[in-house]
Amino acid sequence: RELTVMLLIDVSASGDFGTEAQLKRSLITEIAAVLSFSAIENNDKIGVILFSDRVEKFIPPQKGRKHILRIIRELLEFQPQSKGTDISESLRFLTNAIKKRCTAFLISDFRDKGYARSLQVANNKHDVAALHIFDRRETALPPVGLIRVLDAESGKERWIDTSRSKVRESYALKWESHVEMMTEIFTRAGVDHVSLQTGADYVKPLMRLFKKR
Repeated sequence: RELTVMLLIDVSASGDFGTEAQLKRSLITEIAAVLSFSAIENNDKIGVILFSDRVEKFIPPQKGRKHILRIIRELLEFQPQSKGTDISESLRFLTNAIKKRCTAFLISDFRDKGYARSLQVANNKHDVAALHIFDRRETALPPVGLIRVLDAESGKERWIDTSRSKVRESYALKWESHVEMMTEIFTRAGVDHVSLQTGADYVKPLMRLFKKR
């Protein structure tokens, strides 16, 4: 095929969360590795943009197994300078840095706002697919009494009384609202997307995404 494939990988602090046998960051790394090996099987070039609330690292697209192993090593060992998330910044960088049309996989938990316009612009120039990574505990709280939670990106801590049904309902509604907002952004931008859960099989959902495309 001889295409160029770009991986836009969210390395913000919210990736350091996981309750289902792996962190979101671990799942992101695994999926990025699978996509990288898939690309060299097809004789494609592959490049990487690691981003938080800024572009942390850019690995220009190249071919070859040695290049793939370098990408995987970076994914395993990379320590970001920043904790926040700015998806728009990574998309602007992609649009400016990669001149020829490419296939771009945006891999993130999408804990961000205000990226709709940048996504639309990027998808007009390139072929963008969004891989949404999440953990089951982001969708619903168990009734386990008083717990202390930390926002890894802002550093804010708070106590939540999970024994109260209203608290659990409010938490679940916030998740639903987050998913609806994301889905609307992807649909308007014409971007194919799939949600992948930590600790669950990601092969079948990915296969469905590729068949759809």
